[in-house]
Amino acid sequence: MGTEGIIDRYVNFYTDFAFKKLFGTEMNKDLLISFLNALLQGREVVLDINYLNTEHLGTQEYDRRAVFDVYCKNDKGEVFLVEMQKGEQQFFKDRSIYYSTFAIREQAPRGEWNYELKGVYTIGILNFCFDKEREGNYYHEVKLMDTATKEVFYDKLVFIYLEMPKFTKQENELESLFDKWLYVIRNLAALMERPRVLQEKVFAHLFEAAEIAKFSKGERYEYEESLKAYRDWFSVMTTAELRGEERGEERGFKKGEEKGLKEGLEKGRLEERLRNARGLKARGVDTEIIAQVTGLSVDDILGL
Repeated sequence: MGTEGIIDRYVNFYTDFAFKKLFGTEMNKDLLISFLNALLQGREVVLDINYLNTEHLGTQEYDRRAVFDVYCKNDKGEVFLVEMQKGEQQFFKDRSIYYSTFAIREQAPRGEWNYELKGVYTIGILNFCFDKEREGNYYHEVKLMDTATKEVFYDKLVFIYLEMPKFTKQENELESLFDKWLYVIRNLAALMERPRVLQEKVFAHLFEAAEIAKFSKGERYEYEESLKAYRDWFSVMTTAELRGEERGEERGFKKGEEKGLKEGLEKGRLEERLRNARGLKARGVDTEIIAQVTGLSVDDILGL
């Protein structure tokens, strides 16, 4: 049954099983509510959520199928799409926009409608960096903006991306509830007990729900398979990065060799022209003629 021996006490939050168990089940929905409120920092207050069907088909047979990690609606009717993204994709932003359209289109009722929409929040917890120029900027909030005035044009469509590798705060640096949530998401699998700084009731529930020893036989099997898939993916990505670096070094070395060879040849040719120029000058050949024969300037020849 097993894949690899699990010695961690708590689940790895980045696995599909753990993410959906902790954030996507009715018994643990208080965890997701706490995370969303910490993320929104008082701008919106989520009191309750209802989980929606995470698998959607388009209106036509040929429409693409969309599967969300967590898809829910709060007590105000606002929709939240929460996704754990393990690796970078070529069209990651396009995919994120595409998924948000399902939550928009589903708001259209049958019959007459004045087009009023509820807010749609697409939240990506990313185990990679897409903005490599700004190292400390791990939080990105994106809305439709008027490019002339730089003001928000429409505030009901919100995309929030968290670049988890950039979140490097240690336990003694955690200040807000949001800090604590990001710390837990990134470090849960490495912890052997609940840190003292995480004293909120919600974290007591989190650590209890995340403890592998308390899983049923079926849950443990699902987690082991999910963990194996994550480790396989991580190994593939790491190998690809290393090979990319090696290929880059090889190209750089080859380029350096070629550059060195080219520079050496040019230096040899120059030295040969200088020797020829000295010989012709010693024989009393006119400077202008030496310049024409060797390709050196008159000043170079006079300086010999």
